[in-house]
Amino acid sequence: MRAHFFITAPWREPADVLAAFADEPFALGLLSGGGGPRGRWSYLARAPDAFLILGATDRRDPFEALRSLLGEPLPAAPDGPPFQGGVAALCAYDLADRLEPLDLGRLGDWPDLACARYPALLAFDHEAQQIVAIGRGADDAKAEARALEAAAWLAQAAPQPAAGPLAAEMEGEPPERYQAAVAEVVERIAQGEIFQANIARRWRGRLAAGSRPFDLLARLIGQSPAPFAAYMRLPGLALVSNSPERFVQVTADGRSLKVETRPIKGTIRRGATPAQDTALAAELAASAKDRAENLMIVDLMRNDLARVSAPGTVRTPKLFEVETFANVHHLVSAVEGELAAGRTAVDLLRAAFPPGSITGAPKVQAMRVIAGLEPPRGPFFGSMALLGFDGSMDSSVLIRTVALTESEGGWRFEARAGGGIVADSEPAAELQETEAKFAALQRALTAD
Repeated sequence: MRAHFFITAPWREPADVLAAFADEPFALGLLSGGGGPRGRWSYLARAPDAFLILGATDRRDPFEALRSLLGEPLPAAPDGPPFQGGVAALCAYDLADRLEPLDLGRLGDWPDLACARYPALLAFDHEAQQIVAIGRGADDAKAEARALEAAAWLAQAAPQPAAGPLAAEMEGEPPERYQAAVAEVVERIAQGEIFQANIARRWRGRLAAGSRPFDLLARLIGQSPAPFAAYMRLPGLALVSNSPERFVQVTADGRSLKVETRPIKGTIRRGATPAQDTALAAELAASAKDRAENLMIVDLMRNDLARVSAPGTVRTPKLFEVETFANVHHLVSAVEGELAAGRTAVDLLRAAFPPGSITGAPKVQAMRVIAGLEPPRGPFFGSMALLGFDGSMDSSVLIRTVALTESEGGWRFEARAGGGIVADSEPAAELQETEAKFAALQRALTAD
């Protein structure tokens, strides 16, 4: 994969291109939206040259298997897109069972880890409104052939809007069950067992006949664009995510590998008018509860990053910033560092997984509490990671996510939405927060 070849092409919408091959095994879409520095690049890929699926009974070390699939670091073109080929890894939350003795269950047929290596891909520059077809290979001829292969995908592009509601049926977990779980966590915090735990509520249903997982992705990115939307098709399974949250990122500046994580903790709905919207954002920024909740996860992530960072490099340049998305305002912080000599993106993924913002503090005990109150999470609250051949990585937290399973009668789906529970959490308010977070998914599934 040492050689690379780029071909530029006129703009097409990424979703229109993905529509043509979205039903293929290992079809991949990482679709950024909403503008800003985290919304510039989208990527599409198909037909990987190698893949890896590790189920619960496969006892190989998942991170070493991922490292082997990725191979030794290779240089990237300095004037190319941030991702120039590599491995996409769907890391289920239950992968944590291999890092700590948690005795986690599993969600249906979802594997702990599903990875695919892509030497050909399309990179979409939303800022420049340009597409780059990328090919990687052992020599120039192979790299050029793969870039030409990727460029040919553009000829198949066609918008395919779905008509009518996508969900034939949908049912949410009873509100009283979720509120009881929140009350139990508050009590366990009062007893000193934990400081915070992220508890989620579940919705399940079935897609309408003729609807497919890609239709849901297309609606989500059209209605409520997010910087870390993701789509991955596996045999009999599909993941659709509209996440606003970065997990961990690794970038190379020529001298070191820079690390960043951006935990989200603190949420409030959008307002019906500009004035109300501004007031709600100010209310979130001033909320002592949300700031305390955010700070706990910042401290946790600082500790996770410090395990693989050079001494003295971990810092927190941003605390409690309000970021606005289509349906909600979030309170976001940033933690940065530099990987220690000899450490890689895979080492960071191992050290920080699963994301602190969807576990709690102390992290391991919070996960034990979660396991006693929720059904197995599967891909929910895990991560979609994109690891470049050059040693770079970017990854999302799999919130605002739908897991779909193919059955004889079509596609069945499940979704989760939750929040961090702290000492002064109120069950009714936490229930409202889950509904605000689920609103975009619900609208995409049920609206015409």
